[in-house]
Amino acid sequence: METYHHLCDDHYINLTLNTALTLPSHRETLIHFFERIQRSFPGMKNFYARDRSEIVLEEDKVESSYRWLTLEPRRISAGHVNPESVEAALQFHRLILEVAPYHLSLSPLDCEAIDLLFGFDFTYQGNHNQLVADALGVPLAFERSLEIPSAQVVHYEPSITLAFDRDCRLQCRISVETRTNDYHVRTQEYPEEQVSVYVTCRYYGCLSGQNGFLQTLDLLAKTGRAVIEQYVIESILQPLAKAIALR
Repeated sequence: METYHHLCDDHYINLTLNTALTLPSHRETLIHFFERIQRSFPGMKNFYARDRSEIVLEEDKVESSYRWLTLEPRRISAGHVNPESVEAALQFHRLILEVAPYHLSLSPLDCEAIDLLFGFDFTYQGNHNQLVADALGVPLAFERSLEIPSAQVVHYEPSITLAFDRDCRLQCRISVETRTNDYHVRTQEYPEEQVSVYVTCRYYGCLSGQNGFLQTLDLLAKTGRAVIEQYVIESILQPLAKAIALR
């Protein structure tokens, strides 16, 4: 059973579907949609509205593993935090993409972009930016800048975006997000926060075929898992974990 538990402190797989048109907002329609999801995942019992334009259904966050789903006027978002396997998270996302077209009158033509994000969090109390620079290195042209006397790294979040087709509709962004700011560096008071690594696969534009949503999800999952297995684990996740363990 494929899992990423051993690679970081927390991991998650999130789905985001952005639509070109506004989704239905009728009370009965929305209730039926969320009830259908809850029937398959009874633990999702926390239901509330946030800022009037966002509706949330989620499991209790007191558990280390939980699912969440939000609906906005032009966006459906969902995530599974610390799933027991990658397939378990994808099963949750497949259900949403199977149900949404019927309950929310959603068409593959109405897809502006669909994202599948693989997130990896490392808890670290210290200068996140310096950690990332030490663990992953910096581009050759910047290496000597780290040798400047008394210089400290206060911002370093490397990222790269790759396209996998001629039209650049299928893309994958690999990025690192730090949470250390100038105040932390100045005072040398660092809270215990997460350094995050994101592998975000995105498909732009309307989809083709009756099963366009599910086929695209499978394509994004296949792309993301290949990038993670062939590059991210060895070149990013393992070096970060090792650098944190040695500090």
